[in-house]
Amino acid sequence: MSIHVYGIPNCDTIKKARKWLEAQGIDYTFHDYKKEGADPARLEAWIAAKGVGVVLNKRGTTYRKLSDAEKAQGEDAAGAATLLEANPSMIKRPIVEHSGGILVGFKEEEWKAALC
Repeated sequence: MSIHVYGIPNCDTIKKARKWLEAQGIDYTFHDYKKEGADPARLEAWIAAKGVGVVLNKRGTTYRKLSDAEKAQGEDAAGAATLLEANPSMIKRPIVEHSGGILVGFKEEEWKAALC
């Protein structure tokens, strides 16, 4: 099974997720948004599959610092993808693509069911 983990390496949730994958002996490829950016087509696909409310992290400081106009832009799929491409730290972390679909956030039981 090919597994791709998307996120930011300094994120505590990413660290937990990567540690869990390694403990399970699961190989994966890590995509660092800070170094590699966020692909707009992939963002659109994630939003189409999971919804803006799941992919866009509204709890972080980056989102809270946005203007009201920018926050309004993030309400629809196309606007949210553009906003997330410009601000990848607002993408919920981690996002995992695997042969069975997409996982958003680290929930151990969900990951165990999908990846083990």
